[in-house]
Amino acid sequence: MRSWKQNLDAWTLLTWVALVAIGLLALYSTTHGPAAEYLSQGVRDNFYRQLMWGGLSTIGIGIVLLLPVRVLRTLAYPIYGVTLLLLVLALIFGVEVHGTKAWLALGPLRLQVSEFAKVGTVLAVAQLLSERHTHATENLSYALKAAGLIVVPALLIVLQNDLGTALVFFGLVPIMLFWSELPIPVILLLISPAIAGYLALLSMPAAIGFALVFTLGLWWMSGQRVIGALAATFTGGVTAIVSFVLTKILQPYQVDRLLSFTNPGAEQFRQGVGFHLVQSKAAVTSGGLWGMGFMQGTQTQGAYVPEQTTDFIFSVIAEEFGFVGAIIVLGLLATLLLRLVKLGSDVKHPFGSIVAAGAVGVYLLHIFINVGMVTGILPVIGLPLPFLSYGGSAMLANTALLAIVLNTHMRRDDLSIYGY
Repeated sequence: MRSWKQNLDAWTLLTWVALVAIGLLALYSTTHGPAAEYLSQGVRDNFYRQLMWGGLSTIGIGIVLLLPVRVLRTLAYPIYGVTLLLLVLALIFGVEVHGTKAWLALGPLRLQVSEFAKVGTVLAVAQLLSERHTHATENLSYALKAAGLIVVPALLIVLQNDLGTALVFFGLVPIMLFWSELPIPVILLLISPAIAGYLALLSMPAAIGFALVFTLGLWWMSGQRVIGALAATFTGGVTAIVSFVLTKILQPYQVDRLLSFTNPGAEQFRQGVGFHLVQSKAAVTSGGLWGMGFMQGTQTQGAYVPEQTTDFIFSVIAEEFGFVGAIIVLGLLATLLLRLVKLGSDVKHPFGSIVAAGAVGVYLLHIFINVGMVTGILPVIGLPLPFLSYGGSAMLANTALLAIVLNTHMRRDDLSIYGY
């Protein structure tokens, strides 16, 4: 039998190193190129801070890899509880940034506690589902409990006015439960509110049409009236809620921010939130095949694109390194996801495999929403690109998830002795 140290997946670690290095390169360009004269000193220092966070994350990987799996399982619920407490504290005492009250100030440091809540939630759900002796198809109460574990922090994050991060949590529900072998109709049912909500932003008639077709189709597929009724409730309910929120609750500027992606060049958008999307899309398309060159991007170095070090880091890469650079980054991200799927599949114990599914879900949702946002096919809701965007909390939390997956894979032979 191989030593657990010999089971360390070097390719996953190398992919992580490559992504962090590319992120640092893009950060250096936007904070030390011609764009630097338009930035505050605090933003110019983001490169050095990210370099520090990368170093701390490297140390964190080493620490997590040394922990026995039994320790991770024992601490799963306590970590989840601590992260919920931190979310509540952020609501009460947190620092507000761009209208979002998601940071706790610890001296000179600001921690975005919702990032660490992702780690606690994935661990808690994995521990819950690994405690059962039956599959979720035979005992749906576990699935409902798991959904509850995910929804509670999501609702607290909604109260912090951080819709983007909350969407990641809601998106984890079908992903993690699918890994637990829920029936396909139930998975489709869980995904349907997101589709209905997206269509409601684009076109209310399209959302209503989807609700009708989906309800009838799922009723026919499952042969159960209750599933059909739930489908109608989920899709029709979300469509009605989106309509109510857009017309009765949100302020005009908030509605513009949500809807600007549908036509950022329109008169009502292009001088406001639409301006950001126009500039981002211009940066992405101006890169061409090979890019304009390091520190040579006109949109990037003119500081026309907002939040270039965080949410819009992908536009910097696409403009200065072109289609080839963008494809390399997307290829590395896809490689990371595929490696994690394989690592999770290699671990036969449900705890390790569900942790891997949770990590894949977190990264996949971030990648899909961020790239969609930068390219203008999704609303600007503020989500970083894993391992590339600036952000110490995100770097630490995302790396911790990666290290936990590597740990459970390394020690997969130990897991079998713990039982379910």
